Amino acid sequence: MEQRIGSSSQPLEGAGFDPAFIPGLTSPASGRTKDEEPEKEPEVAEAEDAEETEEAEGAEEAAPEPEEDAAEEDPAPEGGPVFEASDRRAKLVADHRGVRLSLDDQECEFRWDEIGAVETETARFGKRYTVTVHTPDRRWYPIEIEAPARSRFTEWDSQLDAVLDAYFEEDAE
Repeated sequence: MEQRIGSSSQPLEGAGFDPAFIPGLTSPASGRTKDEEPEKEPEVAEAEDAEETEEAEGAEEAAPEPEEDAAEEDPAPEGGPVFEASDRRAKLVADHRGVRLSLDDQECEFRWDEIGAVETETARFGKRYTVTVHTPDRRWYPIEIEAPARSRFTEWDSQLDAVLDAYFEEDAE
């Protein structure tokens, strides 16, 4: 009989043990590059290279010419309300495209059709203004913005309400 020192259980996985764990995502691909792939027979390698170049040429011909990145610029409609609030770390923008949250170097963007609800909350003490974006799949994304003064809370609430009234449409049941 073989004896082992230490635990016989496997290490646990999940968000409780790995803060970067997201269920459903696969592990990152190996660090192997195309040059490090195992050697193929010369005839097979030449045939695959020829197929790749033909596919690339076909894709170039089929792709339409971009029109000065018009889709990315997407100017705001005339007179449409826009809400912006930021502090030294966090930024929130709500306009005709949706709601964009950013904290330090992390960003996320929600189109209006991806949003189930938008909730605001103010701290009882202090100057923290919290906006939470809820999605239909029961996930929520909060962001806290430190206001320069507590008097800005009512101003921000009214501006955000104007944007939500203009762009956010709840499904009538």
